[in-house]
Amino acid sequence: MPPIQPPAAGRYPAGGLAFPHRDLLGIGQLQTHEILYLLDEAEQWVRLNRMPSKHTDVLSGLTIINAFFENSTRTLLSFEIAGKRLGADVVNMHAAQSSVKKGETLIDTAMTLNAMRADAIVIRHSSSGAVALIAGRVDCPVLNAGDGQHEHPTQALLDALALRHKLREGGREEFNGLRVTICGDILHSRVARSNILSLQALGAVVRVCAPPALMPMGIEAMGVEPFHSFDAALDGAEVVMMLRLQNERMQGQFVPSPREFRHLYGLTPQRLALAEPDAIVMHPGPMNRGVEIDSEVADLAGRSIITDQVEMGVAIRMACLDVLTRRARGVPGWAPVNRAQWV
Repeated sequence: MPPIQPPAAGRYPAGGLAFPHRDLLGIGQLQTHEILYLLDEAEQWVRLNRMPSKHTDVLSGLTIINAFFENSTRTLLSFEIAGKRLGADVVNMHAAQSSVKKGETLIDTAMTLNAMRADAIVIRHSSSGAVALIAGRVDCPVLNAGDGQHEHPTQALLDALALRHKLREGGREEFNGLRVTICGDILHSRVARSNILSLQALGAVVRVCAPPALMPMGIEAMGVEPFHSFDAALDGAEVVMMLRLQNERMQGQFVPSPREFRHLYGLTPQRLALAEPDAIVMHPGPMNRGVEIDSEVADLAGRSIITDQVEMGVAIRMACLDVLTRRARGVPGWAPVNRAQWV
């Protein structure tokens, strides 16, 4: 594998102080330099993943449990590949096959997982706060793979990594002043919440656009500018991030129909022309082509980085698993600390 490049001198605190958290539960817990640290740590894994041999033994002997109480394809597969490429033993637990279906409480499940002495647990759950509840009951690092409408931190990190790569292609190094428009189902989107926190921490200016029924009340408190007109939200946008309608989280009718939603909020070639000439197109997936985004836009060469987001997902999750297990592995500078000292 390529040699690990040490971060620039003085950019981060030394050793484990660069990332003092035991768990990764949300972007909201991170400082800007901690976000940058994870992005920079992921670069070595981007390089490794592009090599013919994609394996390293960094986590050899460690066991990672992917406990997914909610369906997933991209996130689960990405975490599984990340763990295996790092040399860990990876076990996937699906809710449909777990004792949760037999009435076991979430706390009992957490205690069961803890008794198995995993070295890290990745959790996805449909209830906001469930991951934090489990993290408080186990002795190993916990990574949030999405909890309800709360957060999806690794998605925001991989989005930032993919976007940074694209910006660097154009000679731009920083996010400062970058105008980003996020459009779609803002109300139900943990991806939107984590991206708002991440992009703003990195210096971007974020707009959000949604139908009135899908715009959270008080969203202005997060420092974003809300729009109900997609055309207006696109004016001057340098990045356009589309979100799907999360019908599985909706109780009731939030939009008249997918056809009507596309008419008002779908990213078509004509609508993309309202943004900056070289505006970057993003989507966390899965996409509903022909609803929130047209295929012509999703596959637009040189502008769409949707497949880059998928690629960066493996690298950023490798970085998170590596960083969060360093204390347990006794990495120099990352000396174990008592649980009470963890942030």
